[in-house]
Parts: sequence; structure tokens; C-alpha cells
Amino acid sequence: MARRERPTEGLDTELADLPPELRWREWMGRIEAVIFAAAEPVSRDVLARVVGKTCNIELVIDDIRAELAGRPYELVSVAGGWQHRTKKSFAVAIRAATGLGDNLRPLSSTESLVLMCIAYFQPITRGELGLFFGKEVSRDLIGTLRAQGFIASGPRSPTPGAPYTFVTTPVFLSHFGFETLRELPDMEALEDAGLLSKDRLLAGDIPLPDTDDDDEMASEIDIEEV
Repeated sequence: MARRERPTEGLDTELADLPPELRWREWMGRIEAVIFAAAEPVSRDVLARVVGKTCNIELVIDDIRAELAGRPYELVSVAGGWQHRTKKSFAVAIRAATGLGDNLRPLSSTESLVLMCIAYFQPITRGELGLFFGKEVSRDLIGTLRAQGFIASGPRSPTPGAPYTFVTTPVFLSHFGFETLRELPDMEALEDAGLLSKDRLLAGDIPLPDTDDDDEMASEIDIEEV
């Protein structure tokens, strides 16, 4: 069954009585206002509710971005939608003034490795992750990634016992600045950089660091996401 669109009673989306230039400006204002008011990335389907059928939303976004060129914040494409974020160059100033970002827990090296494998090989079970690393991936580690919103349960695996698989979430995309999973770095590029080897992963030749020896990774939520 097709999803029923939310009614827009009382909202004139076509604005047929306005000259083309004023109509375009009104559509720009509506789209920017909706994105600004949202706590999460706003999809194209949501934005389409406040503009006319002939409105090219991508062109409106381009015009908004052009107007924001000299501002300390920008409109970014992330997690299948658009979101306002402050620019990275202002992160230090914002942190100094507000303290935002100081108490955010960074991922450990173990958590980063496991999250990277889930991103590239999803849907994947905890047992399969253990085979990659040559040791069991703890439930606590999976719980930590779930608590931070980076992963969620996927479909059950067709293997004996039908264990749950794990997949990444829109929070993962937003946190790392990806619009879709297709933007993940190519596996060959990671191998060339010495960061990841698919062959070593499949052979279980990439050991997880001991918990006590985990180094904190530079993966804090960027201040521009605030």
C-alpha cells in the first residue's frame, strides 16, 4: 500500500498568483525554513510538501547554498536529505564559547574497526564479525555502537539459529558526512592507503586490539553537526 501523503490544507504550494521570481523566492524561503527547523536531515519527499509540482528542489537548494556562501553555516547533503551545519572552520570558536563537543565520547580503535566492517559487509552477524577478527566481538561492543545510534538490527541471517544481522543507520551516515553508503571510500583505496585489507579480513588476519590497549580514535562528532 502506498504511503498517504500528509495533507497541506491551508498552504498554497503552487503560488500561481505570484510572478515567477517571487514564487521562486517563496519556495526558497519555505525549503530553507523547513530544513532549519528540523533536527535531522530533511528528505526531498518532505520538502516537496511545501512547494509546487513544477518546483525543482535541487535547483532551489543550489540557490540557497549560493546565498549562504559567506555565512558561518552551510546546507549539506547527508543521510539522504539536507541539513544546516556550521562550518568546520568555526568549530574551535563554538567550542570555546559554549563547550559543545567537549564531553562527546570518541570511538575506540576496536569500535571503529567493527563499525567499519559492518558498514562494508552489512548485513552481518556478530559471529561473522568474529570470524573476520579471529576473536569474539562482545555484546557490549555491539551494544555501545547501538547506543550511539550507528547500527541497528537487520534481517535475520539464513544460517543455523537465524541470528540477527547488523546494519548501519542514517545516524551513521550523518555522523560521518555521507549522503548514502555508495559514498563510502572504495575498498581498493583503503587497501592502497594501508587502512584495510579485504583479503586479511576474510582470512581473519586483522586482530582486534585488547580493550585495555584501545587508543581513542579521532572520530568525535564534528562541531558543525551541532
